[in-house]
Amino acid sequence: MKILLDENMPVKLKRQILEHDVYTVYDMNWDRLKNGILLQKAVEEKFDVFITSDKNLEFQQNIAVIQLAIIVLDIILLKWSNIEPLIPKIIELLPNTTKGRVYRVK
Repeated sequence: MKILLDENMPVKLKRQILEHDVYTVYDMNWDRLKNGILLQKAVEEKFDVFITSDKNLEFQQNIAVIQLAIIVLDIILLKWSNIEPLIPKIIELLPNTTKGRVYRVK
């Protein structure tokens, strides 16, 4: 599975998802792209899942027609101490995701 981490995601997360090909927006040199174009590029590059903490993404984009599964980390503050406990849930969810759907992990 090919996974893209949004620019707000810590690089540490990449090293925790071991059984998949995980890239950051920075790895792809896409850190200056707006969400719509970023998601389009991710689809073109055959990514399966996009992980973000942007809770508004599903309201700003038509996710149903985007060939990506979106995982939104539902956290109050973007701190590693809030993300780290979610890692087992993320890893368990990954093989069960469907493109065109949004999954909230809290």
